[in-house]
Amino acid sequence: MDIYLVGGAVRDKKLGLGTKDRDWVVVGGTPQKMLDAGYRQVGKGFPVFLHPDTGEEYALARTERKTAPGHTGFEIHAAEDVTLEEDLQRRDLTINAMAEDADGNLVDPYGGATDCEKRILRHVSDAFREDPLRVLRVARFAARFAHLGFTVAEETLSLMHVMVEDGELDTLVGERVWNELARALSEPSPQAFLKVLRDCDALRVILPEVDALYGVPQPSKYHPEVDTGLHIELCLEQARKLCAAHDLSDDGAVLYATLVHDVGKALTDPEKWPSHYGHETLGLRALERLHKRLPVPNEHAALAKLVSEHHTKLHRVEELKASTLLKLLEQLDAFRRPERLNKFLLSCEADARGRTGLEDRDYPQRAYLLAVLEAANSIDIPALLASKEESAMPGEVIAKARQQAISAHLKQIRGAS
Repeated sequence: MDIYLVGGAVRDKKLGLGTKDRDWVVVGGTPQKMLDAGYRQVGKGFPVFLHPDTGEEYALARTERKTAPGHTGFEIHAAEDVTLEEDLQRRDLTINAMAEDADGNLVDPYGGATDCEKRILRHVSDAFREDPLRVLRVARFAARFAHLGFTVAEETLSLMHVMVEDGELDTLVGERVWNELARALSEPSPQAFLKVLRDCDALRVILPEVDALYGVPQPSKYHPEVDTGLHIELCLEQARKLCAAHDLSDDGAVLYATLVHDVGKALTDPEKWPSHYGHETLGLRALERLHKRLPVPNEHAALAKLVSEHHTKLHRVEELKASTLLKLLEQLDAFRRPERLNKFLLSCEADARGRTGLEDRDYPQRAYLLAVLEAANSIDIPALLASKEESAMPGEVIAKARQQAISAHLKQIRGAS
């Protein structure tokens, strides 16, 4: 048996990047040979084995033949006579179709090393079109490597467009779509995911609520970029930076909420554009449809709804009276879930900064609302409840005290100014 390091580990080594996971292909192997060598078989679709010491995955070299529409309609052939070149040919992109032998020599039959140098995402063969999920994967790799200068090859983009026109993406189940979207949002340049999908006309299939925002104008006074779709791209870029600065790089809830916070703008009256009065609550309807179609995690969905409905309140938080501020904090569940409040604030700040020329603007609204929360939390709840009248409801007593504390705080800071 000949064993080769393949895929991402080889690619990332070429790009000078670190890699956590290593995958291996075994040429000339059989399930029995692997078991005899001490490997443990896992998976049902095709033979994959875990190394007895490292736990890394070793797959028998295989080929695939399209037998039915969709992502899973393949017949897999794994046998001793399958060559390394045949195994690599079934892969999606040339940069993912390289291998290294036991001596570290590169095996690159499809030009992956050259495409790494030229910063090109290019499909390996026409077999690419047999798997519709690869359209999303290319967009995700664009999100991962855009900061290194990678772009999608024109011929690959054209093939992706043909796949969309042929309705191949309609066969994808929500779980697969969400998995790729969630992973794209965690990449360094999530906005590139949208750009690539839009370039091949796939965004209207995958995320029609977001695709509908392109071409929708906003007031240039507040949005120099004007186009709402472009605004979303800029917001995602800012959200990524803000999450990194607040040690939330692996938390996709902020990025998802940022992605969909303005979907209501596509539902406002076009005759009144660029004004979008009421887009906050209109967005909740769009999110309801989206969340029925995709298995968005509960925390992501909850935060998205809160940002959609309340982001404009935070932008003008300094104008709000004490009762409105208390209601906002209650709606955000800020007293019980300060971590959710933090994510809400980050998404709103990304919205404020996701505007051409305003990327470095200050956002004092964050500190303002946190100070209001601190004032509301300063009341002594046990003492308050111990002294309340017997007929008084505890929740009402606490709310009244919190509002009074907020009022006193506002009087102090507004008097000082």
